[in-house]
Amino acid sequence: MRLDKYAAFAAESRKEIKKLITKGFVTVNGTVIRDCGYDVGDSDEIFCRGKRVVYKKYIYIMMNKPPGVVSATEDNVNPTVTDLLPDEFKRFKPFPVGRLDIDTEGLILMTNDGVAAHKLLSPRYKVPKKYYAKVDGDITKEDIEKFSVGIVLHDGYKTLPAKLCPLPDGRSAFVTIAEGKFHQIKRMFADCGKHVMFLKRVEFAGLCLDETLKNGECRLLKDEEIQILESIMQ
Repeated sequence: MRLDKYAAFAAESRKEIKKLITKGFVTVNGTVIRDCGYDVGDSDEIFCRGKRVVYKKYIYIMMNKPPGVVSATEDNVNPTVTDLLPDEFKRFKPFPVGRLDIDTEGLILMTNDGVAAHKLLSPRYKVPKKYYAKVDGDITKEDIEKFSVGIVLHDGYKTLPAKLCPLPDGRSAFVTIAEGKFHQIKRMFADCGKHVMFLKRVEFAGLCLDETLKNGECRLLKDEEIQILESIMQ
């Protein structure tokens, strides 16, 4: 593999890593290499500005999606989650794993690993998704029961059983579902005669939203978080 491609993650852009290589800031097995096309592999020890470079084929990103942003790689009208990524992530061409409605905020995963994304979205794995919701009416025991057995939506689809856990104020709750149909939580509450005023995803596939991430911010998953995803997909 070309040295500039292997070491790309050590800089903010492919252009920058090429400059660092040609200026002598990159070594391969202890030797300064100024040729961007120099062939390297996993057995080589590569350092950039004194720090070991580890090649990443796949990246896994946690983002705190803000409202008004589309869960897509491109859109002709609204900003997308990929627009919010820093350049050092964009060059790996990640895409969102599933979707959040444009007015829904919270945890969304992004990756360039198509196999992992497919598994996380597959009904076979029943990947849990937990949301915080505020509604315009009191949440009743009947609502909890309806969620627990599954709700037949207006189009005839019956949802899988879901967990509805009201909070002390009576008009907000945590909702955990194992699927992700279009506007599902909003439609489930609508069947109970309530309108969702606010919706935020706080957990996905066993991962909790990093509360230090402000709206629109993102970070790479930690090794232990990637292991959690892998355990769910087994």
